[in-house]
Amino acid sequence: MLAVAICHGAIRPPWGCSSKAAENSVNLAEKEPQTGQALAGRGQMAFYYRRYRRHWGLAGNTILRANMLSMAAGRLQARWAGLPAFWRAQIAGWTLFGILDLLNRQLAYRDFAVALVLTLIVTLCLAGLSSMMRAVYASHPIDNRLTRRVLVLIALLSLAAASTVALIIFTLRQMLDWTIPHWGPVEEIVIPLIHYFLALSAWSLCYFWAKTALAEQAERRHAMRAEAEALRAELEELRLQLDPHFLFNALNGVAEEVPEHPDAALAMLRDLTAYLRHSLDTINQTVVTVSFEVGGLSAYLAVQKARFGERLKSTVDVTPQAAQRRIASFLLQPLVENAVKHGRREHGLEVRVDIRAEGEALHVLVENTGTLAEDNGSRPRRPGLGLENVRRRLALHYPQRHKFTLGSTHNSVIAALVLEGEPCSGS
Repeated sequence: MLAVAICHGAIRPPWGCSSKAAENSVNLAEKEPQTGQALAGRGQMAFYYRRYRRHWGLAGNTILRANMLSMAAGRLQARWAGLPAFWRAQIAGWTLFGILDLLNRQLAYRDFAVALVLTLIVTLCLAGLSSMMRAVYASHPIDNRLTRRVLVLIALLSLAAASTVALIIFTLRQMLDWTIPHWGPVEEIVIPLIHYFLALSAWSLCYFWAKTALAEQAERRHAMRAEAEALRAELEELRLQLDPHFLFNALNGVAEEVPEHPDAALAMLRDLTAYLRHSLDTINQTVVTVSFEVGGLSAYLAVQKARFGERLKSTVDVTPQAAQRRIASFLLQPLVENAVKHGRREHGLEVRVDIRAEGEALHVLVENTGTLAEDNGSRPRRPGLGLENVRRRLALHYPQRHKFTLGSTHNSVIAALVLEGEPCSGS
């Protein structure tokens, strides 16, 4: 933008060429083609300079000055951001102290120059001495608690540093005859000494408080990382349990079909290959989108469709709002597998999967024909590995944010899931 402004005559070029120099550049470009090519940019700039020179003046200088100030502010901000947190706090804290100290000295001396000089000396001394105190604190094996030993160390160092500053200021005032009305030698030493001692003691307490807070934050981050790694390891273990479980059932189904229906067995193997490819794509992903999860369900149902043929009918309904939501990978596959495995197929097995979003919650329904009881109706069927896996993964992915129910009506079994919010990924 600056170059465009210069070309159009809004800003005076920094090289400060005159109109005569601009005309010479243009004439040289016209007479010598090679030199003209080398000076094309400069000649064009000079042309615009000559054409719009009467428009240059105070407005152009103001724009240029604003650009320079903006660049300087950007560099200063970058340098400030690059400083360690301690030095940023040190500069900001002692600057604020210096402003308050300047106001106090102005009221005492009634001379701004004297107040400013003394404030600068005191503030620089306190900032330097506090940095040295920090080095002492860091060199001692001090924990993050304010024990008696730590308090004694703070008091001794603050007193020594305050005495140094008070002595420097007293000597300077005596040499330059900068006295405070109605103050004797005792007040000129004792009152500043107490003032600086309290300031440095407060600085030390703030330093230990900040150090303790940062240490606690680092410990919490470390604990959270360890917990996340443990959670991810358990999630991966639970996730990998499903593949052998499903593969065992699928291969048994293929083996059953080979003697009498070899074509169906071949189709099952092809669909099984597609399913396993989908499984490998998510081997390192504990969280996927609902649409991706539904792709795995469709591949699984295709395997079972090839096995059972017309005896199995399945529908999968997903609302557009739910399709892009995130869900734990392979969370629904054990539910659909149980529906196919334990559903009644005497008059045809129907499996229906319905996924919809309602506010922040994701509602999942897996329904199949059949009942929860055994054929003789004596006792409920014992939950298998799949359902136990689902319950554990729900507790890890959606802690205190899920609801899982398994019930039956007259002729169907319904597994219902309500998932609140985003799943924990363990990463």
